[in-house]
Amino acid sequence: MPAAPAFKETRRPGYWPFIVPALVVVGAVIVFPWVFTVWMSGNEWLIGSPQRFVGLANYIRLAGDARFWESMGHTLTYTVLSVVAPLVLGTIAALVFDSKMPMRGLLRGIFVMPMMATPVAIALVWTMMFHPQLGVLNYLLSLVHIPPQAWIFDQGTVIPSLVLVETWQWTPLIMLIVLGGLASMPREPFESAAMDGANGWQKFRYITLPMILPFMMIAVIIRSIDALKSFDIIYAMTQGGPGTASETINLYLYNVAFSYYDIGYGSAIAVVFFLIIILMSLMLLHLRQRAKWNV
Repeated sequence: MPAAPAFKETRRPGYWPFIVPALVVVGAVIVFPWVFTVWMSGNEWLIGSPQRFVGLANYIRLAGDARFWESMGHTLTYTVLSVVAPLVLGTIAALVFDSKMPMRGLLRGIFVMPMMATPVAIALVWTMMFHPQLGVLNYLLSLVHIPPQAWIFDQGTVIPSLVLVETWQWTPLIMLIVLGGLASMPREPFESAAMDGANGWQKFRYITLPMILPFMMIAVIIRSIDALKSFDIIYAMTQGGPGTASETINLYLYNVAFSYYDIGYGSAIAVVFFLIIILMSLMLLHLRQRAKWNV
């Protein structure tokens, strides 16, 4: 009787050699810095002075810090304006560029050019444009008999002026996202609406807007997180001034940690700021899911 054939034991391929390097990089670049920041937030450490564990003292100090709450208000104002203005203008631009217009491709390319510029270069150019005496913006206002403005050099107009720069740079991003939504829409609902006698506004309100709403929410999430942690343009143009009129949480954190060398207190600000970003992201993702299911 012939012997039964011997079966070789097959071993499943191991994936750990591919996963471990990524885990090491993530741990070294992301996890360890945040664990170290959380630990530092429980210490009192001024550069040049001995380090001392103080527990929650930095967070208690933060709750009564008027300058922190002022920077929080500036951050929220700047974020809301920097999201709403590009969202409205970007959606309008997407509707315009979605229509069959001559040289549509060329105009789209020109429209997205502000996204390609570096933030520091944008800040330098706009700072010169905002100059009260030599800037081109006040010259343009004079042509229509509007008095000159102080722009970023006045406490009352500095944040709207910075939002103007953000809107100019990031409206093309909103336009591209919404334009992708418009390109993916089916045409049958519009044909049915036209047969029922719907006008342009009714088509937009009841067909176009619900269909592109999930794409608009994606744009809101991206812009909200980006505007909330904005630093480069604000620092390059105003450094938080005049006074502290445009000092956001990011700039206040930078000043505390690297100008006043209060590393422990700066770490506490960083932890709170990180939690704010996480909470806002979760809220926006929840709204994104609702927009998705309501379509």
